[in-house]
Amino acid sequence: MYHVGEPMVLEEVPRPIATGSDVVVRVEACNIVPNLANILANWSTWFPQNPLPELPAIFGLDPAGVVVETGPDAHEFKAGDRVYVNPGRYCGGCAACRRGEHIDCESYAFAGYFGFTANAPRMLNRYPYGGLAEYMLAPEYSLVRLPESVSFEHGARFGYLGTGYSALRKAGVNTGSTVLINGISGTLGLGVALLALAMGAPRILGTGRNHELLGRVKALAPARIETHSMLDGPIDTWVKSITDRGVDTYIDALGPGAPHEGLIQGMASLRRGGRAVNIGAAQGMVPFDVHHMMDQQLSFRGSVWFTAGEGQEMAELADRGLLDLSVFKNVVFPLEKTNEAITGLGSRHGGFSNFIISPTAR
Repeated sequence: MYHVGEPMVLEEVPRPIATGSDVVVRVEACNIVPNLANILANWSTWFPQNPLPELPAIFGLDPAGVVVETGPDAHEFKAGDRVYVNPGRYCGGCAACRRGEHIDCESYAFAGYFGFTANAPRMLNRYPYGGLAEYMLAPEYSLVRLPESVSFEHGARFGYLGTGYSALRKAGVNTGSTVLINGISGTLGLGVALLALAMGAPRILGTGRNHELLGRVKALAPARIETHSMLDGPIDTWVKSITDRGVDTYIDALGPGAPHEGLIQGMASLRRGGRAVNIGAAQGMVPFDVHHMMDQQLSFRGSVWFTAGEGQEMAELADRGLLDLSVFKNVVFPLEKTNEAITGLGSRHGGFSNFIISPTAR
């Protein structure tokens, strides 16, 4: 991409070379996430504090492929390994990194996407190759080993899946948890539901708008999933009508620009001592009754992305058959049709569609 808001162009650039502990990955699949269109067209206006890569830049958040070259200091992976490349990049030397809290790095950035701090360009410049390319450079620490049972197309969905998995882990979800997911039929929310099932949550409540999509979600596990359309009434009224005390965990997974009402109603659905985690994109100031939160011992936190270690745990859940990735229906485009794929996202069937760019597709 040369200019914000303009279509990307296909060009030949030098293939990266692995040095140090970096690797070169041949990209087999790169997921087109729904938010990519916003990043390309609006990000510098909406969130100027979160820098884009220096233009022209190669975008692409969620690549999966095969390691073809390793630097001399890379020891855990070798040429031929099937991998998902976590785009999270951290410096390794700041106070947060030295505490092992890498996502809190003072220079944290998503390669091929954007950065989170004023220092992020140092990481974006260090790793300028996003996943919308034939080859990319990545640090060994970012790799998730994909078992043969996980296709590259499904492996490229790990970004949004991992976001949901990390949120569920932060909320302490287990085999005794009742989980409410706002936006359960979307790209982010559907992954949360699948992972909540994989983690053993016995009861999952999901909200959205589209009755047909909500029906498809419920059909995934009719005995454990219950759904409700926000067109049929407030979320908290519904939750309180079917539970004795509310839910243990609330995950907000709504898309960019979502109104605040759903998030507030989700908070009102928590039981005493319940936990809320936001991974969605409700914007602006949200009014909370903090005294009520104190009295009821409620917690609310944000969660950004996931670690490569958490990604490896997801891969193992999928390999054991606990995480069912077969529900995602792949829609594959060749690299030269990337712009068409981005503009076609509006036709997807909620979170069930998996839009993929494959440099090897023709």
